[in-house]
Amino acid sequence: MAISVETNGPTAVHDVTDRIEAAIPADADGLVTVFVRHTTAGVVVNEPESRLLEDLETFLEDLVPDEGWQHDRLDGNADAHLRATLLGESVTVPVSAGELDLGRWQAVLLVECDGPRTRSIDVLVH
Repeated sequence: MAISVETNGPTAVHDVTDRIEAAIPADADGLVTVFVRHTTAGVVVNEPESRLLEDLETFLEDLVPDEGWQHDRLDGNADAHLRATLLGESVTVPVSAGELDLGRWQAVLLVECDGPRTRSIDVLVH
């Protein structure tokens, strides 16, 4: 199943945990893979505390400068590609009785690196 997420900034973090969980069948046990079909966005598991989400955005922007990359000659978004490469395009989470089996402070986060955009996330239960 795929879900769609509207992002709201050039670099932005969105908690998609509830939307991922809603896409899982109620009787599912096993694993779910969450995969973002884009080269300028990533998905991670971390704490969804608002100040930490702001820190993650700032960290990525500080870690990868906006300019000076070869790919910028093509379309000007090399920084977004590089930030997404650091994050990765998927996470795998245990599922028990149709619910994500995350740790107490964990959530599934979509990290936008080139927004705002509409992002597609695949939710694969196995």
